[in-house]
Parts: sequence; structure tokens; C-alpha cells
Amino acid sequence: MTDSTAHLLSQIGSRLAGQLSLVSLDGRRRPAPPALVVVAHGSRDPRALSTVRALLERVRERRPGLPVHLGHIELNEPLLPDTLAGLGGRQAVLVPLLLSRGYHIKRDIPEMAAASDVHARVAGALGPHPLLVDALYARLVEAGWRTRADEGTRRASAVVLAAAGSRDPESRVDTGRTAELLAERLGVPVVPAYATTSAPTVPDAIRALAARGRHRVAVASYFTAPGRFATECAEAAPWIASAPLGTHPAMAELLLHRYDNALRGAGNCATSHTQPALAM
Repeated sequence: MTDSTAHLLSQIGSRLAGQLSLVSLDGRRRPAPPALVVVAHGSRDPRALSTVRALLERVRERRPGLPVHLGHIELNEPLLPDTLAGLGGRQAVLVPLLLSRGYHIKRDIPEMAAASDVHARVAGALGPHPLLVDALYARLVEAGWRTRADEGTRRASAVVLAAAGSRDPESRVDTGRTAELLAERLGVPVVPAYATTSAPTVPDAIRALAARGRHRVAVASYFTAPGRFATECAEAAPWIASAPLGTHPAMAELLLHRYDNALRGAGNCATSHTQPALAM
């Protein structure tokens, strides 16, 4: 059996399992679960949209039978208000494809949800969370990070966690916590740095680490998809730079985790917003 045939059979099996999950033992159709609406920021880089769509396919493969939709805050279609309008008055959980707290999660997304006819609950940011650290670690290893190193190499090594940046101080708190978790995993310093708005910049962080004798510096791309910021941060790397988180399996798992957590606390799924600091 070829790989393509095996993949096709796996897809067919997943679809059949999804259809069977909608039918109870007495043959009656179960009510569909609340829709999962993944809310992406949007980007002018076409790679971002294709990456997000591929990530949603991973989510669908993991949870057959769950209605999964995409809505953007800006720049790409479908825009979130249009996605919500297409759902009619049904229930939904909006899960931001955003890594930290900020204006979009606190204001933009809840306001768009409140303006629609959808009975929606807005989940918190994806980070900080150990699953993000799993994805960051895997991307660094893919880029050439050595999982085992002698003490001298370790003393010369460090990582810059390159994030987008935000004026919201809670966003910096979230990114800093992710940096701490990644440092615990790697056993070397991890310094958060930003592509815009916040300080330090990625080049500044690299220079500061070099002044401390850390010349073997990797840049960990803390972005959900390729784009201008991710490219610019990677270009500043003096050694290796990891790829964005993208379609790593941990990302699909985390989206579903946030969906499930929101449902458990949703009650009647009234429009609301919660942000667990480090929900497991």
C-alpha cells in the first residue's frame, strides 16, 4: 500500500467516524457540538493563509464531526464578522490564533462576537502553555539545535524568543512566561525580544547576549505562521533560526484544548472572555 493510499484511507476512516459520532445508539442524530471558530489575525503574506488553513485541517482530523471555521480580524477573508454571520444563531467557541493577551483578544474579538447573532464564548490566548513550548522546542531541533551538548557549548549558547510585540503589558508577561518555560526545557537562557512596538528588538537581544559571552545564539520564531516579522527576525539570527509554529501537531492540540476549556466553563455559551494563565 502506498503512502498516498494509506493517507486517503485514513481520511475516509476519520470522516466515517465523524459521521457515526453524530448518531446515538438508538439511531437518532445527536445535536452538533458548538462550532470551533479559529480567529487568525490576517496577513499580507500568502504563506500565512495557507498555513492557517492547513492547521485547521489538522484540527478537523483530530476531532471528526466538529464544525471548524476560520475568521480573520483583518487583511484576509473570511473576516470574522462574515464567518459569524454564516453561522446564524448557533453556538460557537471563538479560539484566537494569538499567542498572548492584547487588544485583539480583550476588545476586537469580543466586540465582533457581541455584534453577531451567534451565542459565542471567546477563549483566551494560546499562550503561555507547555504545548507551545513543545512546538518551539521541536522547531529549534529541526533547525539544528543539539539536544545534548557539553558544558562549554551550553555556556556559550542562548535563545532569543522572537515575538511580534504589543503595547499591552500583559502581552509581555505572557511572552516572558513562555521564555521561562522554554529556558527550563533547553537549560540555557531564553530572552524574549520583539519585531515591533516593544523592546528589546531581536538584534539588541542578540548583542546583549554576546556581551555576556553567549555567542551561539538561536532565534526561536514565536509566530503562528510565516510573514514579514518572522522573516525579519530570522534574518537577524547569528546562528540558526527556527520556523514559525505553523502546523506543528501541538498547535492543533492546543486549539482543541482551549475550545474544550471554554466549553467547560461556558454554561449557556453566553458571550464572555476568560484567560487561564497556564491551563493544562
